Amino acid sequence: MSKIKRSSPWGGLLHEVVEHQGTLYLAGIVSEDLSLDMTGQAEDCLRQTEAVLKAHGSDLEHLLQVTIYIADMAQKLKFDVVWKRVLAEKHLPARVGVGVADLGPNVLVEIVVIAATRQGDRRAQG
Repeated sequence: MSKIKRSSPWGGLLHEVVEHQGTLYLAGIVSEDLSLDMTGQAEDCLRQTEAVLKAHGSDLEHLLQVTIYIADMAQKLKFDVVWKRVLAEKHLPARVGVGVADLGPNVLVEIVVIAATRQGDRRAQG
């Protein structure tokens, strides 16, 4: 049986990252600065995602699937502009955008990520 690694417990509710067989499952990421507009929150969420992935042996090129929760779908285009600027087209993951009624006070976007580790990627190619 393969081992499941859990790291960064948060508030007795979750672990920020769970790793299993070379796949990383990240808990929802929201902006650390909720005074930002959609562009700023999107940039911050993707910056945090990149940092978490790097700390766990991965990067934005290894994204497999991203779920994006958006509090106001009229703001989706602003998210998409940041997304296209940050992510290379040849490494785009599967993705879904979901409009939601409420993410919390001043939270405009939350992203949930599944990614391969670089080591897991090498195993799959081997």
